[in-house]
Amino acid sequence: MGRPSTKPKKLKDGFYIEVRNKGAKSGLKIRRETEAQMLFAKKSYDKTKDVIIIGEVINGKPIKKAKDKAKDKA
Repeated sequence: MGRPSTKPKKLKDGFYIEVRNKGAKSGLKIRRETEAQMLFAKKSYDKTKDVIIIGEVINGKPIKKAKDKAKDKA
């Protein structure tokens, strides 16, 4: 046995949500192929869990859309 790795995992390309138990600090990241599938998964997990939308991930990094950047500047 050795030490556990400390390097964070690279995320595959796709759309991600993070699902947590209510009141928890960390949760699971769930990947879907399309935005519609991601929104459907969010809707189904919303009933019992806290859901955070991460959005689209390309090359291991989350992508912000142009309109999201405009909101951040305001």
